[in-house]
Amino acid sequence: MSEQAGKRVAHATAIGDSGDAKYVQRIQCGRHSLLADEPPEGGGKDAGPSPTDYVTCGLGACTAMTLRMYAERKGWQLGIVTVDVGLWRDDGNSRIERRVSVSARLDETQHARLADICERTPVTLLLKRGIEVSTSLVAG
Repeated sequence: MSEQAGKRVAHATAIGDSGDAKYVQRIQCGRHSLLADEPPEGGGKDAGPSPTDYVTCGLGACTAMTLRMYAERKGWQLGIVTVDVGLWRDDGNSRIERRVSVSARLDETQHARLADICERTPVTLLLKRGIEVSTSLVAG
């Protein structure tokens, strides 16, 4: 992987062996090992979340973490934060729907501020703005 200008903030390596189950990928992300696969209707064995599932997982986790960080700085108690994320496709278009709930009671000002924070989490902004992807295919 070529070194580009800027700071690398995330890195993962996916490895699929033709001797493994059809689409199963072993993913190494730092010291964490994960699996990805396609669901049976996509020809996989459902050995792990699909790559698209990981995108929705990342958005949900980032939203919950960002809200928690913000609330800690403000001294607010949020209780349980639940972020439900769904990806929808229709006629060639895609959209993400996110539903965020907190178990603690919030006043209108807190509620409005957290709704604003949800729209500005790092993964939300990455998805909304889009991102350049460059690829190099190398032998062996």
